[in-house]
Amino acid sequence: MHPAQLPCAAELFAQWQRARGARMGPGSRPFTRGWEDLLEEAGLVSAVERDEAERDARALANDGWLELKAVRSKPHLIDRVVLPLAAEARWGEAFGFVPPSDEEARRIRDYPWTPDLALVAGVRLNLPFADLVRLNAFLTSPPGQRPLVPIKERSLEIFGDEKRLDSLYRGSALFAEGRLTLPRLCCALVPEPLPWVAGPEPAGPIIIIENPATWHSYWRWNAQRKQFSAVVYGCGNRFMDSVYYLADIFHAIGGPRRLLYFGDLDAQGLRIPQEASARAKAAGLPAVEPHVWSYCQLLALGRGRGQPYEGEPPATALCDWLGECAEPARQLFAARHRLAQEYVGWEFLRDQGEADGSVLANKGPRLERHDRGETPDGKTGSRTQADPAA
Repeated sequence: MHPAQLPCAAELFAQWQRARGARMGPGSRPFTRGWEDLLEEAGLVSAVERDEAERDARALANDGWLELKAVRSKPHLIDRVVLPLAAEARWGEAFGFVPPSDEEARRIRDYPWTPDLALVAGVRLNLPFADLVRLNAFLTSPPGQRPLVPIKERSLEIFGDEKRLDSLYRGSALFAEGRLTLPRLCCALVPEPLPWVAGPEPAGPIIIIENPATWHSYWRWNAQRKQFSAVVYGCGNRFMDSVYYLADIFHAIGGPRRLLYFGDLDAQGLRIPQEASARAKAAGLPAVEPHVWSYCQLLALGRGRGQPYEGEPPATALCDWLGECAEPARQLFAARHRLAQEYVGWEFLRDQGEADGSVLANKGPRLERHDRGETPDGKTGSRTQADPAA
């Protein structure tokens, strides 16, 4: 297994590199990072991405690349990752890390940089002289009517490598606040498009699904039940940046539709659609609403099966977005549990009877008192069971 191909490992190495700067020798203490922080900083937020990242981290640990520290009293959960001192040279070789030599530092210091790159003469950015010269040549060339293009196209033009500029932008202090910017290079990050399948109900709402397995099951189900005009794969955290592509989907299906969302019941699973909704409304698109029917099914199917959740529980305002499912969700989070949306899978969907109107009307089935978090006398209160999802 090669760490340069794994997002969590690439983020860990980028942070190690920034922390170590240009020093050649080994550090005095191992570099360590909190697991939850690393996942968030690497943009790995969906259940599928997190599961894959955990498998990758354990495989790297087995191969001696990493050491994993478990959560106290919960050895099955990762608390921190450690890049051992003895493995630093191996990591550097895997990522092609070559700290600048004294001669290279002198060349950087003495080169006649354009004003946009003048800072490199006095700041150790740990970047190759050759890369900086290529950037300098682009910045000093006549701009003409240079258009704004995707970052990978500009990277290929400057470096002959479509990924290099993106790597510098995400992992180098060259693009820190007040320094070089992508607009100065006439390029921009391009969000990934939203994969989607048109549905057999042209007038129906659009449903966006967070994770790929559930998306696959929902479009199969929609082909039978004919509920939605389109089934969109939100791709976890990427939906927040890609929400603008919904305008293209509207154009393809004949106009705007209601936007319904179904994802994991955890903090990020609630944060994604609400942030996307704010961006959608700012762009003149409809708000993103919860698909209440799906969340009700998830709470029912996941009762007593919640997975341990070590992150901060979602704020009350985030839970409010769920409507009638807000209180049982709060009870779930209060017990430090989460539910993966994959509980609402193909076998369950396939066995559902004819539509009773609740799916398209975006209404969930009537929740039992224990699902709503009510006491036997009908008042809302704390559950006496150890697991609120039980």
